[in-house]
This record gives sequence, C-alpha cells and structure tokens, in this order.
Amino acid sequence: MPKILIVEDDKFLRELLAKKLQDEGLEIVQAIDGEEGVKKAEEELPDLLLLDLILPGINGFDVLKKLKENPKTSALPVIVLSNLGQKEDVERALTLGAKDYLIKANFTLEEIFDKIKKYL
Repeated sequence: MPKILIVEDDKFLRELLAKKLQDEGLEIVQAIDGEEGVKKAEEELPDLLLLDLILPGINGFDVLKKLKENPKTSALPVIVLSNLGQKEDVERALTLGAKDYLIKANFTLEEIFDKIKKYL
C-alpha cells in the first residue's frame, strides 16, 4: 500500500485529504509543520509527499530544499499544494524539485488524488 506524507498546517484540510486518500486505499502519515515534515519524510520514507508552502517554522520551500539535499529523501516525489499562485512561487518550487504544483482553490479532492496516482 503506497504511503503518502501530508505536510499541511490547516487541520481541516489535512484531515479532509487524509480521509479521502485513506478511502482510496493509501496509507497516510501527517505532519503539521516543516520541521516535522522533514523528520517524518526521513523516518517513514513515504512514496509521495503532499506539501503546503506556508507552514509554521520552516516553510515549504525550505522543506523541499532539505529533502532534495538528503540522499535518503532526494528521490521522493513532492506535489506542492498551496494557496500561493504567483508564477515565481510555482517556478521556485519546481526548480527546487517539486514534481507538480497545485493551487488549492483550483483543485477538487478527486483531482488531487488523480495527480497523486500519476506519480505513484
């Protein structure tokens, strides 16, 4: 069963995503901030990471950077799920190694799941 790490500080959204993905047969690990996200990525070695950019502590860009610098997590596919929709933010995340960039307001849970399936 594929394991997904959700790094999201919004409890409602995180739990909504977790429920949907569990219903689809995926194992879910959750982190509420950037530090915990990096730690759990190293410990759990998930198959994919869903990453918010605006997080308490270290932000999603720094999380991406740390994951890509670590040989244990450098190949981990990361899908950014953020409210930041500026072209610079999208380009920065993709340059740092994100596989995809989804703007929260533009995607349904079903579409997010379809993207996840694409990268698993």
